[in-house]
Amino acid sequence: MTGTADSTGISAQRFREVFRHHAAGVAVITTTSSPDHRPVGFTATSLTSVSAEPPLVSFGLSVRSSSWPAFRAAPRVGIHLLADDQEELAAVFARRAADRFAAPTAWREGPYGLPELDAALAFLVCDVVSEVPAGDHSLFLARVLDASVKEGKAPLLYHAGEFNVLRR
Repeated sequence: MTGTADSTGISAQRFREVFRHHAAGVAVITTTSSPDHRPVGFTATSLTSVSAEPPLVSFGLSVRSSSWPAFRAAPRVGIHLLADDQEELAAVFARRAADRFAAPTAWREGPYGLPELDAALAFLVCDVVSEVPAGDHSLFLARVLDASVKEGKAPLLYHAGEFNVLRR
């Protein structure tokens, strides 16, 4: 076995190297900041289905992210599963210090005042249930209140440091 570990575990660099081999779906998660109700969002590849009954998902967010304070205070979030033609949108929401909601980002105020991005493969409206400290991230658990899907679209994937599409 390569990448030997001691009682403290592998290095952060080795951890990232290993997970570059794990393909993940790409999502943009949005909310509004308090008290000014400014739209906030980030690109996530850490979205996970947790439970069907009740419908729960989880996602991670770095505590160093400029979005983290807004998500800590958010009672609800919007989760957008991106389609394979939304690579640029994923890149915009992954950039630091970007005006993520400026043109050409197409969005509107959706349910509960959440920012809703146009043309996502799926959109989930969720209540935040809890936040758990997890190393240099927070892990958020959220209950899905409502969801919509656009049939006929393929998902955007992230693998080996690049956006990819699913081959059929």
